[in-house]
Amino acid sequence: MSDPNVARAHPRPWLALLSLAVLAPLGAHASERDCQALIHYRLAGFNMRIEQAALVPSGVPKPMPFVPPITVRIPAHCRVEGVIDPRIGRDGKPYGIRFAINLPEQWNGRFLFQGGGGLNGSVGEPLGFQASGDTPALARGFAVVSTDTGHEGHGPFDASFLADQQASLDFFYQAVGAVAQVGKRIVAHYYRRGAAHSYFVGCSTGGREAMLMSQRYPTYFDGIVAGAPAMRTGFSNLGDKWVLTALDQVAPRDAAGRPIGSKAFSPAERKLIVDAILKACDAQDGLRDGLIENPLACDFDPTSLECTGSNHQSCLSAQKVAALKRGFAGPKDSLGRQVYPGFFFDTGIASGGRGIVPGLLLGAPGPLGGAPPLQMDVDAAEQVAEDDPSRVGDTDRWTNLSTFSGHGGKLIFYHGVSDPWFSAQDTIDYYRRLVADNGGARAVMQWSRLFLVPGMSHCGGGDATLDRFDMLAAIVAWVEKGHAPDSVVATGRSFPGRSRPLCPYPEHAQYRGGNPQSASSFECRG
Repeated sequence: MSDPNVARAHPRPWLALLSLAVLAPLGAHASERDCQALIHYRLAGFNMRIEQAALVPSGVPKPMPFVPPITVRIPAHCRVEGVIDPRIGRDGKPYGIRFAINLPEQWNGRFLFQGGGGLNGSVGEPLGFQASGDTPALARGFAVVSTDTGHEGHGPFDASFLADQQASLDFFYQAVGAVAQVGKRIVAHYYRRGAAHSYFVGCSTGGREAMLMSQRYPTYFDGIVAGAPAMRTGFSNLGDKWVLTALDQVAPRDAAGRPIGSKAFSPAERKLIVDAILKACDAQDGLRDGLIENPLACDFDPTSLECTGSNHQSCLSAQKVAALKRGFAGPKDSLGRQVYPGFFFDTGIASGGRGIVPGLLLGAPGPLGGAPPLQMDVDAAEQVAEDDPSRVGDTDRWTNLSTFSGHGGKLIFYHGVSDPWFSAQDTIDYYRRLVADNGGARAVMQWSRLFLVPGMSHCGGGDATLDRFDMLAAIVAWVEKGHAPDSVVATGRSFPGRSRPLCPYPEHAQYRGGNPQSASSFECRG
């Protein structure tokens, strides 16, 4: 088990903050001169340099890959770029933990760390857009930082940096700890006072990083939001390949004899499956509306679609039914032990272009890519995943968050039920273990809650989902006002004009009567 206290050795990281606290506050507004002066800022205990510092005028951001459209104006801010521990690796490549921090002219006294994605390798624009509804954190006055976690990648899944030991350690867990400290110190220097509250929000890899903060750096943040966390990518990739291997058994072959997994089910068959799932489970929440609010109670059985007569227009062959059941059940080893959880039968499993990746029925590869084997030896695949060096940065095993919760930290998880990369059932399993190891549900719900998002794909998207919600406001209200999130309202472009409450696990939204389009017509029930 990994040591949660291992961090890059920078002694007494709060010393500068304590000394700055005695200075007269500058106020929330800073000048262009103050911004440009950051180029000369040095930080004791860190090999860090600022490379650029300039004021950016207010405006609406241009569209960015993997970022939901942002239509609100971002306020004028000082944008700072820097690097920690620049060096040349043994492979001759340059390395260093690059970061960017946006410091708004009108600061609200809060600091936010924006998590990364994929294998990182680039510094995302620090806006704080994740799980923030229609208003990114920077637009609310947060100071926001982001990082590449120590390497430059050529594409979101360039893993070549893993050949360098320090670059690997930086990506797995050390860089986020260092950037959190540096970011806070820059904020304190610029505004002449430290942040009153600090938050971390991330999804996917950023969700794993969010969990890292609660586990390895438990006193750094007051509030953490972890979305669809990539807790153990070796095993989630195994789970994805298990599904694709099952589908490949009934898929047509190409000229070379390789299965075409994306054509295992025709468009008509995919629609048939989703319609059958809705027929079995949609109305369980009291309203037939195209959303399955209680996936844990969904009792869909693919056997109901198996052809029994000569009419094969509205049914599936026995072979396809078996492949569907086998794939979604998840991989088990030779002793029958579940190696990785299965996936929910949900509306998004046939989603096409409204997410980062298509649904599982379309044969989407896992985040690390690679063709699935024609046959899978689960025991051997499990051993490969268990022995992978990435386990040093995985976050699925550590549940002792007594220091984090003890200092008043709050932790929100969220996960799309139709996520095709990381099963929502794996996050549920972690949360259940977190509850069991920390005093039970009543105690843990005082500081941590999990929200499942019906129909949502990986971190957002889906053909039938409400994937627009404000977990940032929820975590701030919990940390600063003590208002625990009993529900979070969600909307989305799949259903214009509709809203629903997202409920803390194990509760779900249940229709109680009234306007079927309004979240106020639903209540959270266990």
